[in-house]
Amino acid sequence: MTLLLSWVSGFLLEVGVRAGGKGRPGPWRKARLESHRFRGFILLLTFFIYTCYHMSRKPISVVKSRLHQNCSELVKPVNDSHSLNDTTWCDWAPFDKNNYKELLGAVDNAFLVAYAIGMFISGIFGERLPLRYYLSAGMLLSGLFTSLFGLGYFWNIHMLWYFVLIQICNGLVQTTGWPSVVTCVGNWFGKGKRGLIMGIWNSHTSVGNILGSLIAGVWVNEQWGLSFVVPGAVTAAMGVITFLFLIEYPEDVDCTAPQHHTSDGLEQNQDNAEDLGNGPCTNKESSLESAARCSKEPSVQPAAISFLGALRIPGVVEFSLCLLFAKLVSYTFLYWLPLYIFNVAHFSAKQAGDLSTLFDVGGIMGGIMAGLISDYTNGRATTCCIMLILAAPMMFLYNYIGQNGITNSIVMLIICGALVNGPYALITTAVSADLGTHQSLKGNAKALSTVTAIIDGTGSIGAALGPLLAGLISPTGWNNVFYMLISADILACLLLCRLVYKEIIAWKSSLSRDRGYKEI
Repeated sequence: MTLLLSWVSGFLLEVGVRAGGKGRPGPWRKARLESHRFRGFILLLTFFIYTCYHMSRKPISVVKSRLHQNCSELVKPVNDSHSLNDTTWCDWAPFDKNNYKELLGAVDNAFLVAYAIGMFISGIFGERLPLRYYLSAGMLLSGLFTSLFGLGYFWNIHMLWYFVLIQICNGLVQTTGWPSVVTCVGNWFGKGKRGLIMGIWNSHTSVGNILGSLIAGVWVNEQWGLSFVVPGAVTAAMGVITFLFLIEYPEDVDCTAPQHHTSDGLEQNQDNAEDLGNGPCTNKESSLESAARCSKEPSVQPAAISFLGALRIPGVVEFSLCLLFAKLVSYTFLYWLPLYIFNVAHFSAKQAGDLSTLFDVGGIMGGIMAGLISDYTNGRATTCCIMLILAAPMMFLYNYIGQNGITNSIVMLIICGALVNGPYALITTAVSADLGTHQSLKGNAKALSTVTAIIDGTGSIGAALGPLLAGLISPTGWNNVFYMLISADILACLLLCRLVYKEIIAWKSSLSRDRGYKEI
């Protein structure tokens, strides 16, 4: 979609130039048109890259209901060797025990704890290694470990340590994804309309979850190992495509890099700079050769920022802690929603997995809506806070009336998905990119990978805690799980109070200035 939009905008630009009295667009206009096309291509490629990352994480939530189910409702095969009194003959050991929820929670937690720990390290490597090699290697390894989990079915492996070890390795290699793709997009795009662009782009998270659920659902009731092998193979193949086609910097293809901030701390949009002729490479010469020469001029590369230096950027700590609780809620739904629907609404494993995708459909809407509103109001923290406030009562209602009919379930899942994933999407994309190119850094965009890793790494601690707590609390009743989620949602909201207050003061100051100009 983004590539199509970039081609359309480029076509309209060319038509506009010709309508202005010129038979053909000049070399400078052609260079700018080419830049738009490259930007669209990078958005689309990084979209597919992170779609594959999330697609490979989702199958475990769908397969859970197959690893332990009610065997009394199934017909035992004729050649089955289990005794007649065995009520767990259809389960997959070691998840055939009564404490299967705790064991499944341990498998989830192995991935998420490794992911949280690795994320803090990954951002440091992401700043210092070529992104193309780093991402490609990460995707190939992620595809390998995802497939190895599924091969446990074909190899008839029933040892818990095998599945835990595979999840730990997969969690570590998957940390290569997020800091790298955000940094790559940040290299190509300035701050103008960043919330909307990244809100649409961040739908890769939900699209990956949906694809992962649908692919896993095809084989979950038969050979559930394929639910992992197929997404793993697709992820590895995408790693090869990334190695062949990813372009890390605009300068690599003779495009001018966007300016996030000017030297005096004011925001500056790259397109506006080009139009005004104030860019570093826009002088009276209009030849393509001069543009290419300017883009290749050597410049002093800023040093990578330290971990403590990134923490000192205003807003990093608050948004990181807020994301901890927001991601706790989101990942609990990600890993436990199909099993909740399976147990409470009594759908089949495939139906529960398919129905859970509606939560991610709502997440796509919520991410776009959050980005659009935050761009219009210039209030990232306030947008997140309002959506978090609304999410708490919606989760309460879903637990109590969400299973009273298929219509109620569909509507409530979409609403909850939008309100839960909207703030999560905004913080991990537009907010991370804003803070990683904050005016206090004086143009040092090298901080983007570290800031992104700190924010998402802190959030990943919550992502690890949520499914773990759900596994421990769910035996006492699903109501208690939802009370835990609502409490986490409220805490996420409270952590943004100081930033919301600052945004309100800024709005009041802006309105006062506007009134002053009108009176004059």
